[in-house]
Amino acid sequence: MTTKQDNRQDIYSRITDQIIRILETGVKPWTQPWAAGHAAGPVSRPLRWSGQSYAGINVLTLWASAMERGYATPIWMTFKQALELGGAVRKGEKGSPVVYANTLTRTETDDATGEDAEVSIPFLKGYTVFNVEQIDGLPAHFYAPANAHPNPDQPIEHAERFFAATGAKLAHGGNAAYYRMASDHIQMPSYSVFFSAHDYYATLAHESIHWTRHPSRLDRSFDQKRFGDAGYAQEELVAELGAAFLCADLGLALEDRPDHAAYIASWLKALRDDKRVIFTASAHAQRAADYLHGLQSAQIAGAAA
Repeated sequence: MTTKQDNRQDIYSRITDQIIRILETGVKPWTQPWAAGHAAGPVSRPLRWSGQSYAGINVLTLWASAMERGYATPIWMTFKQALELGGAVRKGEKGSPVVYANTLTRTETDDATGEDAEVSIPFLKGYTVFNVEQIDGLPAHFYAPANAHPNPDQPIEHAERFFAATGAKLAHGGNAAYYRMASDHIQMPSYSVFFSAHDYYATLAHESIHWTRHPSRLDRSFDQKRFGDAGYAQEELVAELGAAFLCADLGLALEDRPDHAAYIASWLKALRDDKRVIFTASAHAQRAADYLHGLQSAQIAGAAA
């Protein structure tokens, strides 16, 4: 029989496992080098349908869900609230966990004195919410895009030319930066939502290094099976180093990327276990950077012909 204690433990486990899952991908669910792409504001706290902010652990779990799934909108609501507002959660959409903490009061008899006393008992209740990007038919203001973000920088021409010359398929939109092997494309948030031009190109450099791992290019795998495993961490190290090489080559400032700080422990362990790891990663990173530079030469040769 499932008890309240079991349910409470399951809530803790579900949310803790979600945070661990994000950290295992090398991302801190509370940092990113771009702002939210919604009118509610940049890097907003998660909001209820009413505009009230979530607090505490609910902020972290909803930020984690938004980063996992690429949501740019910070507004969340229950299935029932969506219906009451005229919307409907799309079939097959998976909700995100949040919790409600409160206390209940009951009367208990003291065994020693026999007297009744009021006792406050804390409880934690879990429930599920959906991002408005999972819901159709809501009033228009729930989907309002952000006003132009005050990115002070104009695009950097030579960096634009460099990445365009690679021929990588590049898409903009959403709230996540990644390379997807299945579709062989790089996904980036819009340029305007990054805090600076250098942040944008450094992120694009990182994802471009990942792009070189495709079997039709450098065919780099490290036996990666899933997010967060040793092969995945090694590929992230290659991307970190390769992006640093590219940024140095292109004269771009490379800030310490906080969204990959979660890999430090695994990298340290790998380096301690095998003194050749950093040499291997550096060689792969240089090979990837050289490959991207080689595409510049190929474009110039093609234009000259």
